[in-house]
Amino acid sequence: MLKSVKVSDYMTRQLITFSVDTPLFEAINTFSKHQVSGAPVVDQAGQLVGVMSEVDCLRGILDKIYHKAVVGGNVGDFMTTKVDTVTGNTDIIAAAEQFIHRGRRRIPVVEDGKLIGQVSRKDILRAVNDFIAKEPN
Repeated sequence: MLKSVKVSDYMTRQLITFSVDTPLFEAINTFSKHQVSGAPVVDQAGQLVGVMSEVDCLRGILDKIYHKAVVGGNVGDFMTTKVDTVTGNTDIIAAAEQFIHRGRRRIPVVEDGKLIGQVSRKDILRAVNDFIAKEPN
């Protein structure tokens, strides 16, 4: 049964992360270089404190331009701090429901507030595909 498949079985563990002090343009360059559209923001202890996305970068740039300010700043100035998360023990179906109802592309996986991975919509689809491939005809 697919409900018995856990997020930890399919999540990505090697992540690109930022700190609140990461310069905005370094984040933008990282997104371009690694072809990702967002990344978790962690403190020095590895605790999740937010998420930085391409949309957050655009919001930061446009806000500065609108106010005729010098474009720049740090990730902490523009990141999203209200972040949906799951644990490694969350089943794939519950994670899929979050993707559907919340419109996210990725969800950080945390244990006791510490970032341990990230699950994406593609990871969920891979889990479903693996499950279907194992089903007898």
